[in-house]
This record gives sequence, C-alpha cells and structure tokens, in this order.
Amino acid sequence: MTHDARRRVLAGFLSLTLIASAPPPVRAQAALQAFTITGDTIAASLTGTPGDPARGRAIVTDRQLGFCLLCHAGPFSDERFQGNLAPNLAGAGRRWTEGQLRLRIVDASCTNPATIMPSYYRIEGLERVAAAFRGRPILTAEQIEDVVAFLKTLRE
Repeated sequence: MTHDARRRVLAGFLSLTLIASAPPPVRAQAALQAFTITGDTIAASLTGTPGDPARGRAIVTDRQLGFCLLCHAGPFSDERFQGNLAPNLAGAGRRWTEGQLRLRIVDASCTNPATIMPSYYRIEGLERVAAAFRGRPILTAEQIEDVVAFLKTLRE
C-alpha cells in the first residue's frame, strides 16, 4: 500500500473513530482561549499556568481522547499497537521547544499544511467534523497544556 493510500485509510479511520467515540452533544462551549502564533510557536500557555505531565501522559495514551498513538509511537512499553505514520514522540522535548509543541497540538497545519494531524484546539475552517465536535475543540486548553507538559519531559 502506498504512503498516500495509507494516509487516506488513516484519515477515514480517524474520522470514523472520532464519530464512534464522540462524547454526547454538549451545551454551547465557552470561547477558545486567545493565543498568539509567532513564527512556529505559541510561546504563552493557553491557561496561564503550566500543565500536569501525568495528566498529559494519560491523554497521549488514551485511545478515546487524544488518539495520539493512532499515528505516533513513543516510549510507552505498556501500550500496544502504536502508530508509525507520524514522528516518534521519544525525544519530543529535546527536538521541539515548549512553544513549538503547543502550536503543533493546537493546529499542526500552521507548520505543515499537508499534515494529517488533527487540529486539537481549532474550531473554524475545518471539514468533515463529527457533529459532536462541531463548535468545540477536541481538547480543552487545560488538556493541551497537560500534553505539552508531558511531551517536554520526553528528552530521550
């Protein structure tokens, strides 16, 4: 199977997974926290406080919330069936700054328009969004900061 064919299959699978595991419809969501993109970073925390690395690890490895291991592998010996379509998360905290990690999670298309990574904290200008996710981000600002805090710890 070609790389493009695998990407199309993965995109379809991710869409179905998001639909199947979508939370029940929710009331109107609060507006997204404002942030500023400078170059390839979002330097400031979305919440104004650091995230919790333990909660971030739980999000990264949760196959119903973050979906990270669908595409990424990492230093998670207890997790089976890790992806190989995206960069390995091992060493992420060494390869990218905190601000670069934050932007890649908030909206990876800002650094790579052809990415297959979902925009975890964007609600406008998206296509094929499951009804339960319309008008709300996949992750909250707090969850984004937790994931950033965890990824920063991955130095090897």
